[in-house]
Amino acid sequence: MTATNFRTMALEYPDAIESAHMNHPDFRINGKIFASLGAPDEGCAMVKLTPEQQHEFMRESPGVFDPSSGAWGRGGATTVHLASAKKKVVRAALDCAFRNATDKAKKKNG
Repeated sequence: MTATNFRTMALEYPDAIESAHMNHPDFRINGKIFASLGAPDEGCAMVKLTPEQQHEFMRESPGVFDPSSGAWGRGGATTVHLASAKKKVVRAALDCAFRNATDKAKKKNG
């Protein structure tokens, strides 16, 4: 998987937009970041999962997913090693991250 593949997949979600945060591209729905590219390096992406989802993806796809550093990682932010990733598993992770962001926005507004 390449960064271009990841970007294309992230932008396929309804109303998803590309923005930037901390000097790297991110992908948002209703102002909530659900994924980003280029952190901690150009060969990586990030998906915002729950800690439980993170554990499951790491278990099912070792070498593809790792917790992001520090408190972000403990909260579910998950690094995706793009060179090791297959589109099907990245799509599943993006689905979770997108759903998490939309659910969070619904709770805040509802």
